[in-house]
Amino acid sequence: MKKKILIVSSNYYSEISSNLEKGSMDTLKEYGYFYDLINAPGCFEIPFIIKKNIKNYIGFISLGCIIKGETYHFEVIANETSRKIMDLSVDNKIPIGFGILTCYNLNQAIVRSDTIQLNKGREAALACIKLLK
Repeated sequence: MKKKILIVSSNYYSEISSNLEKGSMDTLKEYGYFYDLINAPGCFEIPFIIKKNIKNYIGFISLGCIIKGETYHFEVIANETSRKIMDLSVDNKIPIGFGILTCYNLNQAIVRSDTIQLNKGREAALACIKLLK
C-alpha cells in the first residue's frame, strides 16, 4: 500500500497557503510519503473535504489561515473548524496534522509560514507522520 496523505489547504490567503503547502510537501517528500493536494475556498470547508475523502488516505494535513477581523466571525470559524477536524480524527482513528494559523494580523501569518524553522505546514506534516508510526 502506498503511503499517501491528503493535504487540504484553504487558499483564501494564497501567499500564506503557498508557504504552508511547500513546508508540508517538502516534509512529506523528505520522509518518503506520497501526497495529493486539494484546495478549499476557506478553512471552514476543510472538514467537509477531509470527510469526503476519509477512506482514501492514511492521513491528512489541514492548512490555512484565519486572521482576526473586527467581528466575532474569527472565533466562530477558528473554533468550529478546529473542533470538527479533531472530531474527524478521533472518530475515524486517522491522523490529521493541524496547520491552520489563527493570527491577529497578516504579518504574524507570514512569520509562521515563511521560514523553514517556523513553517507550520512542516510542523503539521511532522505531526501526521509521527502519528502514523
